[in-house]
Order: sequence, then C-alpha cells, then structure tokens
Amino acid sequence: MDSFAFAANQLDRAAHKRQDPAFLAAALKNPTTGLVIFSGGHCLVHDTVPWRLRYLNPAQLVELGTTSRPPVFLGLDAGRALFAIEIDPGQRDGIDQPHFVELWRNATRLPEAEAAIVAYAKGMLEWHARHRYCGRSGEANIVTRGGHQLIGGEDNAQFPRVDPAIIVLVHRGDECLLGRQASWPENQYATIAGFVEPGESLEDAVRREVKEETNVDVGEVKYLASQPWPFPTSLMVGFHALAENGSQIALNDQELADARWFSREEIAANSVRIPPTMSIAFHLIATWFDQADGPALRDLTANQRWG
Repeated sequence: MDSFAFAANQLDRAAHKRQDPAFLAAALKNPTTGLVIFSGGHCLVHDTVPWRLRYLNPAQLVELGTTSRPPVFLGLDAGRALFAIEIDPGQRDGIDQPHFVELWRNATRLPEAEAAIVAYAKGMLEWHARHRYCGRSGEANIVTRGGHQLIGGEDNAQFPRVDPAIIVLVHRGDECLLGRQASWPENQYATIAGFVEPGESLEDAVRREVKEETNVDVGEVKYLASQPWPFPTSLMVGFHALAENGSQIALNDQELADARWFSREEIAANSVRIPPTMSIAFHLIATWFDQADGPALRDLTANQRWG
C-alpha cells in the first residue's frame, strides 16, 4: 500500500508521562528537548531541500518570551521529548532566519515521519485554541496532563477530540463517481466526503452523504484506510462503495457544483484533475484504478498540480 501524508507517525506518545509533572518540568529544561513551533497556524521548518522540521530547544523558547498557552507534550522520539507550542506573530522576530510554512500545500516537502508529527502538533494546538473556555461554566480552562486534558468549572474534564469524516470512492464497473466544489477549477474533481453525524455508523454516513450530494444509491461499502487530516482536526475514514443500478445523478443538497461518472480512460488521459498523491482521496481512486491492466495511476498523474 502506498503511504499518504500524516499517516506515518512513529512517535512513542508515552501517555503515562503526561501524568508525571516532574518529568514534564524536567523535559522543559532539558536542552535536548525539541519544540515544534507554530505561529498563525504555520509551522517552523528549515529552508532546505528537502525541508526538515525545525525544533527549538527550551532555552530558545525562554528567549522568545511568554506564550499564551503552555507547551503540549507530544511524546518521545528515540527517547527525546517533543512538545508543540503556538507563538505570537510578533515573537517570530526572535528566531534566527524564521521560515514558517502552511502545512496543507507543503506536507510532501517534509519527510513522512516529520509531516505526521506536524499534523499531530497542529491538531493538538487547534484543539487548545478552540477550547480556551469551559463550555459548561464559561470559566477559563486549566491545562493539565501535558496539554492532553482541560479542566473547566465544576471539574469539567475535557479531552482532545477529532471530527470523524467519511470519504468514499463510489464505482460501477469501469467508472467512478467524482464531484467538484464551486470554488474549484472546472476540471478539478475529488471523491465524495462528509462528516459523520451523531448516532450514525460510518457505513450509514457513506450512504447518506453520497445520496445527499449526488442522489446515487450505494450497496456494498468496504473500508480501505484512514488518514489524520489536521484541517483543522479531522480523521478521514476511507471507503469504496458499489453503486446500485439505476441511480441518476442529482445535486440534492447543492454542496457540489457538479458530479460525474469518469471512466478509467478519462482519468488515464489526464482529462480530469484529481487530488494530490498525499491525500487519501488519491489513494482511494488509485486502488480502484490500478485493478485494471496498465500503468499505475501515480505514474500517470505525476505532473498534475492540485488547486
């Protein structure tokens, strides 16, 4: 199976260390500790070829000044403690040759393991940014367990959450169903996706989203793979689904500007622009496409650009 972005996290999350204040305090004084730095949602990297994640050490963090939130403990990388922290844009000037990049378009420019660390860090920091106050009492949350627990009013404990979303390639024989959002270029299409609703199984979410967005009924639903998706804090759960006969495309909920059936020949001819290879959407399409004889989809679309 080809790998895709953010799914190669090799960290030891060392969950037991989150409850050890002495360990966390010592780690934040240890010069070997690495801090993943974000600012304005962008991550600090080395401007090299290829890019590498640039860690600061605790002493450098102290030099930057006070931050609004404490560092979040990510885990251990070969015994080395890693944390993530968001700094204010004004603090960037305290970093020698700062190079901050947006993750979505640049994930493949980092080694796979480092891109996964960045995604993990971004997800945790997004959770903190969105949960500064207790939803029950309105009081400011207290950060505990290395950033993996928040305590609000009335001892209301909160833990990191991700939003599960299904993403599915619907197919029938030699054709697959792809959709296009209104903000995308005319020839740019992707797989159907949507968030899982309360009280809904993943398989039911697949059937509902496909029906709502395209009017196509699906029968068999088969799980394929998942991908952490830190934009901002999702988990994409990928499926293949078999279309039932007689379904006519209709944009029922108007979330898509267009939806069409595409043949393998059209995709092979690059007549449609599909998602980048870093995405689970590409993996879903490629797994179906590569079942037929001929060149692999990854080779055929090597020069495509998304967006």
